[in-house]
Amino acid sequence: MAVMMYWEAIRRAQDEELARDPMVIVMGEDVGVAGGTYKATKGLYEKYGAERVIDTPISENGFTGLGIGASFIGVRPIIEIMSVNFAWLAMDQIFNSAAKVRYMSGGQLEAPVVIRSPGGTAHQLGAQHSARMEKVFMGVAGLRVVTPSNPRQAYGLVKSAVRCNDPVFINEHELMYNMKGEVPDEEYFHPLEGSEVARQGRDVTLFGYNISVHWCLEAAEFLASHHGIDCEVVDLYSLSPLDRAGIKASVSKTHRAIIAEEAEAPVGVGSEVMAIINEECFFELDAAPVRVSARNVPIPYNHRLEKAAIPGAKDVVHAVLKMFGKQ
Repeated sequence: MAVMMYWEAIRRAQDEELARDPMVIVMGEDVGVAGGTYKATKGLYEKYGAERVIDTPISENGFTGLGIGASFIGVRPIIEIMSVNFAWLAMDQIFNSAAKVRYMSGGQLEAPVVIRSPGGTAHQLGAQHSARMEKVFMGVAGLRVVTPSNPRQAYGLVKSAVRCNDPVFINEHELMYNMKGEVPDEEYFHPLEGSEVARQGRDVTLFGYNISVHWCLEAAEFLASHHGIDCEVVDLYSLSPLDRAGIKASVSKTHRAIIAEEAEAPVGVGSEVMAIINEECFFELDAAPVRVSARNVPIPYNHRLEKAAIPGAKDVVHAVLKMFGKQ
């Protein structure tokens, strides 16, 4: 196993796929000469040249559409949208073209395109640069949505996404790029569907994805050592499709569920997970499922107000203790 940062794992995956297949290209703002805003394409421009690692103008609608169109004729683009906040400008291309072309063409066309984009709240970037848009993407039929919580997943999901003939949106978190973790030395492909049990437990299931998985793990350790509550932590790395079977299996085991997410609660990942719990294992529940979510406000720039708007491990602990009548 190699220990590397989240961004290094993404870079390694892209490097290997560029080397393997001449039809793979990378495109986006500052991905070339600058090596990417978060270094995920560092050195690739020098290695593969300007025709395969393409610096684009600041026009998300334009270059995303160009990449999606190229995918119709056999190119396998990896499109980096510098911030998920800017993906709003490319929604028509992603939702009306990439996600629908196979269905509308009766299988005659495919869009094997990967769209990578960092999002989340990353320390005083303001309301227009702190979007958590995963719930928007996961509601679109025909689009796969994955969100890695560690370098191993980041490496394996990028590899699998590039080889997939479906359009895949990879939701990365800006605060995780310097996170270190183990990545297999050999080539590794992570499934694009499913979930992972990050911690076994018996008393309550804590569901999280990307950064909230780490809140759940931190909360679980505290609750075990201070309150004797044994939490299971489930990493929902695949948001579309969600792992209905995995969600059901864990809740049927613990009989309690808390869903932690950095996004606002309305129409979110937590809402969909709660719907699955109610549909699949309602009679297994010993308590109503609970969501731990951000306040439903635009993210403030002020540091203290920003912290007040976003949940964390302490909020997960509070929710568990309240569920067990200990607070």
